[in-house]
Amino acid sequence: MYKAFYHLKENPFNVTSDPDFFFFSARHSEAFSHLAYGISQRKGILVITGEIGAGKTTLCRTLLNRLDDKTKTALILNPSFSDIQLLKLILKDLGIKGEHRNKFALINALNQFLIEESNLGNNVALIIDEAQNLKPQQLEQIRLLSNLETEKEKLLQIILVGQPELVDKLKLPSLKQLDQRVTVRYHMKPLEYHEIDSYIHHRLKVASAEEHPNGVCHFTEEGLKVIYQYSGGIPRKINILCDRVLLAGFTKEAHTFDQELIYECIKEIC
Repeated sequence: MYKAFYHLKENPFNVTSDPDFFFFSARHSEAFSHLAYGISQRKGILVITGEIGAGKTTLCRTLLNRLDDKTKTALILNPSFSDIQLLKLILKDLGIKGEHRNKFALINALNQFLIEESNLGNNVALIIDEAQNLKPQQLEQIRLLSNLETEKEKLLQIILVGQPELVDKLKLPSLKQLDQRVTVRYHMKPLEYHEIDSYIHHRLKVASAEEHPNGVCHFTEEGLKVIYQYSGGIPRKINILCDRVLLAGFTKEAHTFDQELIYECIKEIC
């Protein structure tokens, strides 16, 4: 409703995982660098954690868009499947075709694919989002997949992305071998207060049909403080609140958003 009023070509505060809106905060940049390093150096198993709404899935999609053509990828967004189903999804996402009737056949097909890609000088990365939902048995299967290697390097780079509970799950005695094989770990913390203004401006700039989005709408300093207090720096919570602020601003024909307006929107959300 408010896009035309604020000269926007799309909604700047959608909660979808759109790489076009990815904001390289200090911590998001570090997380991206950890992933890029782990994949390029064939480190095997990488673990990225963060609170709900911290931007983990958007990070994954941004990474996939920026990897070179020599890196083949598979992204599993919902791992709540059986062992066999999970393996089938991985093969399907990697473009491995054929009739594979059991786990042995699936793993054999994957191994053959990885060897072929390695011979071509390619790398293969598997990203599993919401990995905290994986059962210990499935995580043990992931460990076994990480054993696919040559004498020189890992054939499959596995990135487990999940909420902080994933760390606790990896500490289970039954998963000790998997935990010991994690070579890269990073926990994505929320945005700092001083990053909130840049984050909001970035999203408005990407969505704006105008050259100077700051001339279209403006969040006051006090308003930004309220946003930070409410959201704790969690991007998804910022998006939900700012979307409501733009809607409220549209109904009031306002281009400046102060703490009073933002407090009103928080009451509506809560």
